[in-house]
Amino acid sequence: MMRRALALAARGLGRTSPNPAVGAVLCGPRGQVLATGWHKRAGLDHAEVAALRRLGFRAPGATLYVTLEPCDHQGRTPPCSQAIVRSGVRRVVVAMIDPHPLVAGRGVRRLRAAGLRVEVGLLESEARRLNEAWLHWLELGRPLVLLKLAETLDGKIATRSGDSRWVSGPEARALVHRMRDRFDAVLVGAGTIRADDPRLTTRGIQGGRGGRDPVRVILDRNLTTPPGARALPAIILTGRAADRRREAALERAGATVVRARSLKDGLRALGRAGICSLLVEGGGETAGALLEAGCVDRVVMFIAPRIAGGREAVPAVGGRGVNRMADAIALERVRLRRVGQDVMITGDVHGARGSQRARRARDARRR
Repeated sequence: MMRRALALAARGLGRTSPNPAVGAVLCGPRGQVLATGWHKRAGLDHAEVAALRRLGFRAPGATLYVTLEPCDHQGRTPPCSQAIVRSGVRRVVVAMIDPHPLVAGRGVRRLRAAGLRVEVGLLESEARRLNEAWLHWLELGRPLVLLKLAETLDGKIATRSGDSRWVSGPEARALVHRMRDRFDAVLVGAGTIRADDPRLTTRGIQGGRGGRDPVRVILDRNLTTPPGARALPAIILTGRAADRRREAALERAGATVVRARSLKDGLRALGRAGICSLLVEGGGETAGALLEAGCVDRVVMFIAPRIAGGREAVPAVGGRGVNRMADAIALERVRLRRVGQDVMITGDVHGARGSQRARRARDARRR
């Protein structure tokens, strides 16, 4: 039942920020499923209330499986704990405690004080993994950043003439559209906007529920984005000295211009806007800048069975680079997967504050 609740919660990924994705399953005394629910969008019913609503808020003797501790405070919606108590539910199984300061155990205490049997910790690691971007945002105040790269076997993302369509195959490109669907925002550099004029949508998703377009973010220090770019409207992160006339022209075209002192300040500005997860699809210079600034938490690289060659071909990662191989950015928890003719490599950036190892170290210090 908890696995079913987790699957329901996953439907909300990319749609609920700045709230977590949560799923719930209500079961009868013989284990039969009475109702299910998931949080669909911030401001709408939380998962528990969505499930209870299907039963008219009456579930005497039922067991509730929920992937995150029910809230006990008035926010955009009423407290879920009170609705659970009034419904007659007798047992609640919670995957993980909500670390948000407004909750942090209050929901479980409320339920137990009302006489309900409450169990905590079933499939907790799976529940944390599901909401890792939200947990990262809650702790650090900035989105979890995933850098996506598609390169040839010799590490190129474009030929010497700048042609980059297409490095990876159709299966990999379709997977990237599905990734966009589950991320709050997608970021590219101004160079990519000028060269390719991408739309950055989820048009590659077919069938089912259809895709949801993420918020578009453009990294543009000098505000060189054309006002007619197809990615607009978008958030444009720029430097503090950028030209005011260009800013005004872009804002007339629908852009929201955010001036920041550094990349980290820019990411914190996105966090304040409620963006919990950020997919980076920029070119080599954007990738290099974010990596050198320590702003990347995870890397996904698609390696295509092609060789572009040429000293003037565009490398996957630009910037200054390192002097010694011992100083190269290392990945941990590396996974490999075949996607069509391409190989997909995924790994967490070693030492990133949001990485698995760093989180384990912080948890150990707290204990």
